[in-house]
Amino acid sequence: MTIPACNIVTRFAPSPTGYLHLGHLVNAIYVWGLAERWGGQVLLRLEDHDRGRCRPEYEAAILEDLDWLGLQPHGAFPVCRQSERHARYVQVLEALVARDLVYTCTCSRKEIVARTGGGGGELRYDGHCRDQGYRPEQQGGLRLHLDDHTVSFEDLLLGPQTQCPARQCGDLLLRDRHDNWTYQFAVTVDDWDQGVNRIVRGEDLLESTGRQIQLAQLLGRPDGAAFLHHPLISDPGGHKLSKRDFAKGIRDYRAEGHTAADVLGKAAAHVGLWPDATPLAATDLRALFPTDTNPMALARNKHVEKETP
Repeated sequence: MTIPACNIVTRFAPSPTGYLHLGHLVNAIYVWGLAERWGGQVLLRLEDHDRGRCRPEYEAAILEDLDWLGLQPHGAFPVCRQSERHARYVQVLEALVARDLVYTCTCSRKEIVARTGGGGGELRYDGHCRDQGYRPEQQGGLRLHLDDHTVSFEDLLLGPQTQCPARQCGDLLLRDRHDNWTYQFAVTVDDWDQGVNRIVRGEDLLESTGRQIQLAQLLGRPDGAAFLHHPLISDPGGHKLSKRDFAKGIRDYRAEGHTAADVLGKAAAHVGLWPDATPLAATDLRALFPTDTNPMALARNKHVEKETP
């Protein structure tokens, strides 16, 4: 699928809860490479909505690593931080409250599991507090009432998708009981406000796409973003590697004397975009994606397993 090279904005959005590792870098390669191929621009967003886990030293390290790798946001885009957007999130929340779409939820995760059994997959909220309405004076989370609505979209790599968020996750949590804005809510508001219209991210986030599209529609976004979900670093059985496999950060490779091109090549080779982990310059990422077919077509069938770092 060829995408017109005009007015395209995508984003790289790490959370400063740790150091950049090869998994992050795989996403960065897709984001910057595809943006260059599409003639688009990359916005850098630090998703620091979780105030309990984010650290300034991690943010500083992320910015330093990206600079060392040669991966810079395009044009006049400043670095965006979710921690600086609280007033905007409140404004959006109040608009949803005014439409009677938000209610206070006092349920703990343990209580939800006890009522629903958990099921082993994604935990679905059962609507226990829905009839209690919005009670700002009471401590608890805030949820969005989701209708039983089917969302259909065309993933730019994986093709047609159909999801029903109300059946997958139940009513969406917008703010948790500790007053932290949730990922689903913050990124949906940010993507609209910041003009992001091509969202390039890993396949592990595919299941959250329908709820973000439904939320964006409820917020009134007139033109939804297009999504592309790329392969992840995986083991020989095709399973996503766990967090412990990413213990080695980009900063560790730097300390060992590797060049930026060495590390980019290693990350690209893990998902079959580049042969044998040979050096790859940031300026060459565009060449990883063909122009005459779906820009991901070659990568899709090349889950090349390399030695785990």
